[in-house]
Amino acid sequence: MLTWARESASLTQDAVAKKVGVKIDRIRAWEAGQERPSVAQLRNFAAATKRPLAVFYLSEPPQTFDALHDFRAVTGSDGSPPMTPELAFEIRKAYDRREWALELIGDLQLTPPSFDVRVRLNDDPEAAASNIRDALGVRTEMQNQWRVDSEAFREWRTLLERIGVLTFQATGLEVEEARGFSISLKPLPAVVVNIKDAYRGRIFTLLHETTHIALNEGGICDLDDNQRRNASAQIETFCNRVAGAVLFPRKDLLATNEFRSHHSADMTWSDAEIQSLSRRFGGSREALLVRLLSLGCTNEKFYYKKRDDYRIEYAKWKNQRKEGFAPPHVVSLSSAGPLFTTLVIENFNREHITASDVSDYLRVRVKHLPEIQRDYARPELVGQGE
Repeated sequence: MLTWARESASLTQDAVAKKVGVKIDRIRAWEAGQERPSVAQLRNFAAATKRPLAVFYLSEPPQTFDALHDFRAVTGSDGSPPMTPELAFEIRKAYDRREWALELIGDLQLTPPSFDVRVRLNDDPEAAASNIRDALGVRTEMQNQWRVDSEAFREWRTLLERIGVLTFQATGLEVEEARGFSISLKPLPAVVVNIKDAYRGRIFTLLHETTHIALNEGGICDLDDNQRRNASAQIETFCNRVAGAVLFPRKDLLATNEFRSHHSADMTWSDAEIQSLSRRFGGSREALLVRLLSLGCTNEKFYYKKRDDYRIEYAKWKNQRKEGFAPPHVVSLSSAGPLFTTLVIENFNREHITASDVSDYLRVRVKHLPEIQRDYARPELVGQGE
């Protein structure tokens, strides 16, 4: 059980020894069954691997999720774990929340909504994007009204949850580790975006990962298809193009004043043009560049130059910005998403679960429950009564 908990948390013996506060030889002896940890040491081990203490008294490891496919270009080549403990925990948390959501829906005697969008890798990305937009019921006129980035993110998130996609936000990851991942199980597939990313970056990730779900190819992505040379490259390129087409519909994009006044033979775009178009549709500048490249309206040289410029600009902003403090209940609501939070609170209001259960589901202390009940945005409950 100790070995399973450590490995499933993507921790080395050395790393867990440091977290528990013992020498690595002690961890090896525990895992080999030569010694036994004290109760206090076991509590520390449970905290390090983010497992409840009771799980270590099981006779065998519980059935767990399959590892997600990693669509990132580079994995550890030096024998290091394929993902950080933080990413392993966020993936496990998303799987747990999806299972809980199904249970909570059943307790409310509702039927889970069915996400029915299907695309294939050889589909035209424009047609695939049109199918996703139709399913979401989004129109360019609606996008134009979402002038604030946080509002645009909230609206896209709401549209996805209405058609049966859970949307979570990872709170303990660096953007460099992963910008998002998806779980393509049905019903209630899940999309997870990185809360540390910019809002418009998160919007693109939502749509990119939704495309993965429509392909039935959930996994961990960094959204960068540069220098890929395998099957994953084809999938990532397709998902990027579809996400770009969902954000920037071809017909509406070409009808803008910026496009009509731009010389068709000019593969470069001014910062003002890029900023104006990205704002108009609520996408990031990098997402717009992906779209321009897929439409043949720019070239790879310009795309990679501007992309690198934006990443340098983002790194400077990240280093200079001051970290703010968000109240615990706000972080909890942002992480769990409207649909999952609603299922938890409605079950609590109907006395199907306790305040302690709410604390476990939403990962927030019981004392913050009144604030959550006050502030959560209650969407229309999903499904129909049985």
